[in-house]
Amino acid sequence: MTGLRFLLYPFSILYDGVTGLRNYGFDKGWINATSFEIPIIAVGNLSTGGTGKSPMVEYLVRQHAGHKTAVLSRGYGRSSKGYLEVFESSKATEVGDEPLQFKLKFRDQLIVSVCEKRVDGIKRLLEDYHLDLIILDDAFQHRYVKASHYVLLTDYSQPYFNDALLPAGNLRESKAGADRAQSIIVTKCLDGLTEAEMNSIKERIKPKDYQKVYFSKISYSDQAIGKHHELALSSLKGKDVKVITGIAKPEYFIRFLENFANIQHLKFPDHYNFKASDLDGLQKDDIILTTEKDYVRLKEFNLENLYYVGITTVFIGEEPRINISGSW
Repeated sequence: MTGLRFLLYPFSILYDGVTGLRNYGFDKGWINATSFEIPIIAVGNLSTGGTGKSPMVEYLVRQHAGHKTAVLSRGYGRSSKGYLEVFESSKATEVGDEPLQFKLKFRDQLIVSVCEKRVDGIKRLLEDYHLDLIILDDAFQHRYVKASHYVLLTDYSQPYFNDALLPAGNLRESKAGADRAQSIIVTKCLDGLTEAEMNSIKERIKPKDYQKVYFSKISYSDQAIGKHHELALSSLKGKDVKVITGIAKPEYFIRFLENFANIQHLKFPDHYNFKASDLDGLQKDDIILTTEKDYVRLKEFNLENLYYVGITTVFIGEEPRINISGSW
């Protein structure tokens, strides 16, 4: 910890007191957490953004294909309030980019809703649908719901055990919060990760008897998908390509694309609501690549050569198997 972050460390101690008191209240039952009979999987992290929650949610949806599943998100950055169901015709500004991404990908196979009060959102989902499973997106700190299974994600390049609390570090709560998870997944691992490296990370995590540690990496598609057709990334060799991102950690994405083209990166903040003026410098014949999450916001501008590159979560070694029909 150096520079400004060192100076901010006293504020992290104060932040720890506030968040620690809140967690203690939930742990002791002084603050009520609502349980539901339906299986609920909560996916989240201890740090602020960029751990791969969206591809993990999609992985879980695929793993439980054949079950009537709903994803409930708060809809970060949306202009609306309260409960809303997400439809394919919804706007990202109204429901949030990630919920719309889920709906556009899985269509009728998945119910997607947003509600900042997750208890209210779950109650509404159960009123409207007969469901087998609810997946809560980015809900590790939302303790008003008592989930059946907690999935904690941590970035290989910046694991929570090497981080500090906000504002000196990036942790939303103390490292002790990891104890709530049944599954801990180290995400965005590098190719060639060895068994010895995995064992070393497990030793740092120190999993409890009820916890399992898994390792995953991001796999990018070799095809870019546009409104009317697909584009093989291999066809871009030697070409100049504009890349627009509004995600927390675009470095992985940019490094991948640099294998195929000469990249000019237009970087915006995470969940950024693009404006027409942001795109004024683009030429009609520019090839524009973006992430799937950014695509749901950018497609409103009818850019002629806009494509997104999809990603999936791939596990290294054992994959988590979360049983929604038996014991947890």
